[in-house]
This record gives sequence, C-alpha cells and structure tokens, in this order.
Amino acid sequence: MGLMSLTDYAVVAEGLRKRFRGTTALDGFDLAVRAGTVHGLLGRNGAGKTTAVRVLTTLLRSDGGRAEVAGYDVGRQADRVRARIGLVGQHTAVDEALSGRQNLTMFGRLYHLGARAAARRADELLERFGLADTGRKAVKDYSGGMRRRLDLAAGLIVAPPVLFLDEPTTGLDPHSRNEVWAAVRSLVADGTTTVLLTTQYLEEADQLAHGISVIDSGRVIAEGGPERLKAALGGDRLDVVVRDVADLPATAAVVGRAIGARPETHEDTRRVSVPVRPPADRVAALTEAARALRDEGVVAEDIALRRPTLDEVFLHLTAAPGDRVDAEASR
Repeated sequence: MGLMSLTDYAVVAEGLRKRFRGTTALDGFDLAVRAGTVHGLLGRNGAGKTTAVRVLTTLLRSDGGRAEVAGYDVGRQADRVRARIGLVGQHTAVDEALSGRQNLTMFGRLYHLGARAAARRADELLERFGLADTGRKAVKDYSGGMRRRLDLAAGLIVAPPVLFLDEPTTGLDPHSRNEVWAAVRSLVADGTTTVLLTTQYLEEADQLAHGISVIDSGRVIAEGGPERLKAALGGDRLDVVVRDVADLPATAAVVGRAIGARPETHEDTRRVSVPVRPPADRVAALTEAARALRDEGVVAEDIALRRPTLDEVFLHLTAAPGDRVDAEASR
C-alpha cells in the first residue's frame, strides 16, 4: 500500500512479518490509523494483536516489512518513536503500596521531569481521570477501574501523540469497563491524541473505535468503521421472538414468505431471524411480516429490526477463508 503521509495517519505499517520458533505471528500485517482517532485492532487470542503492538512500540523487531509511528521509522528511529508514544499493557504497571499521586509523580521523574513539574503533571492527570479525590489513597485500595484509569494517566505523563492500549479492560467488571471507556473517549476528544486499541471485546471496539482492523493469523482480513463492517455482512435483520419453541417452524415459514428470504431459527432464544437486504424497505418489511403473522394467527412476543452485531461480523470473518467478507468491500 506504500507508507502514507503522517498528515492524515499517525500509525502506518506495511507487510510486517514476525516468526517465533517456527510459528508465524505476523504474516504481511498492514495497518493505517488516522491521526486523532481511536482505532481498534480486533482478533482472537493468538491472532497477532500483541505482537503487532510490540513491534510498533519498538519492543520487538520485525523480521520484515516497515512501519512508522508519529512520523518515525520503528526500526531505524526507535528512540524518536519511544519519545512520542505511551503504552498501557494488559497488566497494571503501578505500585500498589504508593498512592495514585505518588505513582504519577514517580513516573514523571522517570520521564526526567523536575520535582515540581512532575507533581503538577500528576495533579493535572488525577483531575482529568476523575481520581483527584482519591489521589492520596494507596493504590491497593483502588477498584479495578480506578487502577486502569491510573494506568492510562501514567501513559500520558508526557502527553504522547500516540497511545497504545493493549486489552485495557481485560478482567474488569462492567462498571469498571465503562469508567475506562469514558477515559479513553476523553483522550481523543480534542483530536490531539491517537489511540490504537487491541481488544477481544467486540462491544468495546463498537463503543470506542472510529475504525477497526480485524486480524486473523497475523494479517488484517477486513477493515473499516463499525457500521461499514456490519453493513458488509448484508444489511439489517428482522427478528421475531415467539412465546413457545413449538411456534418456531410456523413463524419461520410465515416470515420467510413475507420477506422473501431464508429464515434462521434459534431455539435457545425462541427467535426467528431473517435478513432484510437492500434495496428492500426496512419499515415495509417489518409491517409486512407483522401483518402476515397476524393473518396466520401466530402470536409474537416481540418483533424488531436490528443491525448485525460486531460479534456476527467477527464470527463470519474468522470462520473460514471461503466464508469471509472480502476485505476490500469493507474499506
């Protein structure tokens, strides 16, 4: 694809390759992350997400290909890259015996800030991440979400233009996860920070990312915005939930005829699902299905239109090469 101008892109990679003892971790990995956005790198365990981050953050040398971060080559200009990035790994890197403020001050000193500048930066970040009231409390008494927010703050001590978050909410409860999501959104609110987020949580990518790259077996197999990836799977679906599993066959037959598409039945959720593909009118399809069910005397508990979820997109893309959405169609 050719390395792109950093006027538009903060992270670019071309054909990255990496092998470990006969195992291919990256196999022609390409990536382009627009400046000032959150970009999600989505994949299963072992897909190559963490290896890609380690290469892009200069912690690991690739066996081939090229990459630039913040305008500098990660292989030839590693020191300049390191000066312009922050990295929050999968495990918290703060000292539990110290307070939040002491942790951030310590990180500031490690970044060669003077004592006053480090303390001032610590206070700014505690305020920014909603930790000002607990800044003097020992980190061992923090919740999971508070620790993760402190980790994010530590990664921003020197206000890097590019921040790498490697599965930042793994193991957190839903409330703590929402706290971290709010913190990530605040990072890119003014467009000065670019975030590359690796995650296994499809909802996380859907909530946070402006763009998504789906990685499988060490290479990107599809990319685009969340809505574009969903649309590439084939448009909306009409879901009908019935009261009794015994009603599923009749419901599927009626809805299939009304929509003119092949229905799927799901006994565990008592649901019939039918694709509504363009250029079919979504509202007309819903109305026609409801009318047909009424005329046949089939009672539905719920009937609704919905977009495909990222879970469905991900499962479709990673199922088998012959079943994948063409990556070019999703760009």
